[in-house]
Amino acid sequence: MNREQKATVIDEIAGQISEANAVYAIDYRGISVPQAAELRARLHGAGASFRVVKNTLTLRAADQAGAGSLKGLLEGPTALTFVRGDVAAAAKALNDYARETNLMAFKGGLMDGEALDADQLRSIARLPTRDVLHGQLVAMVASPLTGLVRTLNALISGLAVQLGQIAEQGLVGGDAPQAQAAAQAPAASADEPPAPEAPDQEADPEPEPQPVQPDQARGEDQTPEEDA
Repeated sequence: MNREQKATVIDEIAGQISEANAVYAIDYRGISVPQAAELRARLHGAGASFRVVKNTLTLRAADQAGAGSLKGLLEGPTALTFVRGDVAAAAKALNDYARETNLMAFKGGLMDGEALDADQLRSIARLPTRDVLHGQLVAMVASPLTGLVRTLNALISGLAVQLGQIAEQGLVGGDAPQAQAAAQAPAASADEPPAPEAPDQEADPEPEPQPVQPDQARGEDQTPEEDA
C-alpha cells in the first residue's frame, strides 16, 4: 500500500468515525472470513458496519477525526463497528454473536464523543432496541386512550338505556302532558263531593183547596123554609 492509498484509507476511517453515532472496538481474534461476513449481515440490520483496520492507520484517522479516546483501544487485532442506526441493537448483535461463537470481545468504544469501556458496551447490549422501546411507548400512550374510549362507550350505552326507559314511561314526546292530565282528571272528579240533585220540574203540583162558597155553607147548616 503506497502513501496515497494509505491517505485514502485514513480519510475513509476518519469520515466513518465522524459520521457514526457510536464506534465499538472489537478484538476479532479467531474469527473467520465467513463468520465476519455473517456478522456484517447482522449488523447491517441495525444500521452498522464492521471493518477490520490497521492500528497504525486508525491511530492517524482517530487524530484526524478528533477521537483521541479511541487510540488507547488500538492494540492487538482490532475491528471497528461504526453505528449510524440503533446503538443498542448493534451492541446486542455483537454480544449475541460473541456468545454464540465464543469469539470476539469488546474492547471499548465511543458514543457521542464520550469514551466507553467494555462493561458499558455489555450494558448497552442489554438495553431494549429502538423498535422494542417504540412499541412500549405506543402501548403506554394507547392504554389511557383505550380506557377513555371504553368509559365513553359505557356512558353512551347507559344514557341510551335511560332514554329508552323514559320513552317507555311516556315522559318524553308531545303527548306526555295530555296523557298525564287525562290520568289526573278522573282522580280529581272522584275526590269532589256529589252535587245535590235538582228538583224535578215535571212532577205534578199538589191541588190547592177550593174556597167554600156562602151558599154552600148555609145550605149545609140550615134546612129550607118550606120544610120548617
